[in-house]
Amino acid sequence: MTAKSQNLTRRVFLKQSAAAALLAGGLGAGFSPQVVAQSKSNKRKMLPKPSPMIPPVPAILLTVKGDETVPDEITVVWTFVLNSHPPQIGISVHDDHVALGLIKKHGEFVLNVPTAAMANSFDRVDMNSKKVLDKFELSGLTRGKATKVAAPTIEESPIQVECKVFNTIVMPPVRTLFLAEVLATSVHESACTDDGQLIVANVPFFGMTVGSGEFYTMGKQVGHIGQSVGRDDIKY
Repeated sequence: MTAKSQNLTRRVFLKQSAAAALLAGGLGAGFSPQVVAQSKSNKRKMLPKPSPMIPPVPAILLTVKGDETVPDEITVVWTFVLNSHPPQIGISVHDDHVALGLIKKHGEFVLNVPTAAMANSFDRVDMNSKKVLDKFELSGLTRGKATKVAAPTIEESPIQVECKVFNTIVMPPVRTLFLAEVLATSVHESACTDDGQLIVANVPFFGMTVGSGEFYTMGKQVGHIGQSVGRDDIKY
């Protein structure tokens, strides 16, 4: 593979989801866990360098209010769930990112979950996270307004999670962790049932595969939380 083809593969490959199949078969009804085909040899090898190879990780666009010198910012951050009750989320922000100072200043932000159709806009933002630009103009995404925090949102995102920071941890050499309380969550009507259960097949989410740098949609449902003990009521 040439350096050019490696670069293209790294950021823009997007596998089509099996959303249609999920819709046809129903959510969680009548499916059977699938065994993933493996290579003939399971011999283990050590990588030349340690890697946080835990794919996929969420593709998330963070939005935060600007100030007198920096416009409202969109950036890409590592995101992880801390707790569901109470709802808490963590993010990891690089020291070079424009968003870092704004998050420290305002203590709040919005996490916008993109869809596969937004992958190119997502990558444009990611490739310019260190630059002071109008990221809404750059990405072509539509500015919205949060309900509980003073931050912009991305209207195209089917899920918006409004957050307020309650703890900050400096992580050498180049990262800062922000732990945040979820103050409000809004969704497109088609993304959830009336009681708030996510309808995964209705939203073509995608994630980033650490270790290959590719984007993949959710694909086929292979199980659910609690299946080994006969439970289907655990939603987190």
